[in-house]
Amino acid sequence: MSIAAAGILAAATAPAWVESACQHWRALLIDHANCEKKAASSALALIFAYPEDTALTAAISRLAREELRHFEQVSQMMQRLGVSFERQRPGRYATGLRAALHSHEPMRKLDLLLSNALIEARSCERFGLLAPHLAEPLGGFYATLARSEARHFDLYLKLAAASAGKTPWRVRLRELAEVEAELATSPDAALRFHSGPLSAAALRA
Repeated sequence: MSIAAAGILAAATAPAWVESACQHWRALLIDHANCEKKAASSALALIFAYPEDTALTAAISRLAREELRHFEQVSQMMQRLGVSFERQRPGRYATGLRAALHSHEPMRKLDLLLSNALIEARSCERFGLLAPHLAEPLGGFYATLARSEARHFDLYLKLAAASAGKTPWRVRLRELAEVEAELATSPDAALRFHSGPLSAAALRA
């Protein structure tokens, strides 16, 4: 699934990012493992923040378990391919997107769900872009994950719509999508799964 991940992304990933990611797939795999941990953590944080929303907690608990399973699968893939896990500092993407979110309810809950939908949609798009260009077993693994991420961003959108009430959530989605698109497409100093393409300085280094 591409078409800017079913229409919710405001900009497509640049070919330059795909090229760099394929060249530096080992570094990308390390960041991918960290991303799966963060995805599970974000899901669990929603459960702790909104335990009274039983529909949300039931759906998100299943998603959190799947994200943890993905982390296990990525860890196994790293061992299979001889890639060691490394801790990483937060990237510009996550920090920038978080800064755009409301900090007070009820908009905080809506923003968290919408931002998670955008992150999952970007992951879906990039898995789909990378899968045909990476050797097995990584290419096939990423093709499978693209389908999972499509389900995930669809779930977050449905939960956002259910939580929005009379709030025009599609308008807010477009606002956050613009922020996400700028973060995912502007030049970056380091290659990350959700970064922009490498800057000229980074390419020269």
